[in-house]
Amino acid sequence: QVQLVESGGGLVQPGGSLRLSCAASGFTFHYYAIGWFRQAPGKEREGVLCISSSDISTYYADSVKGRFTISRDNAKNTVYLQMDSLKPEDTAVYYCAANRWTCRSHPYEYDYWGQGTQVTVSS
Repeated sequence: QVQLVESGGGLVQPGGSLRLSCAASGFTFHYYAIGWFRQAPGKEREGVLCISSSDISTYYADSVKGRFTISRDNAKNTVYLQMDSLKPEDTAVYYCAANRWTCRSHPYEYDYWGQGTQVTVSS
């Protein structure tokens, strides 16, 4: 079966860093773009970053430019989200999602989703 499993979330102080992982199985990983989304309580899910099947990154949230980067390791069927200089407003559940070939900014455009991992930025 198709699975996307996020890990690496936790509690971090403002200015700190976390690296999230998204491990995929059950589909041809290297044919898929992988996006990271986040959702804070009471807010809609928003796109953060995406990496295409051709290893091109797209930023969907201006607030994370210069702080977050995305990468993929097709040999491990894994995508990473490196988050630096974290701010309290980055607090959310972070999800990874898969879409064939190309990145898209809207959640409804993605085929598969993980269960999410909590990121809390607080002093």
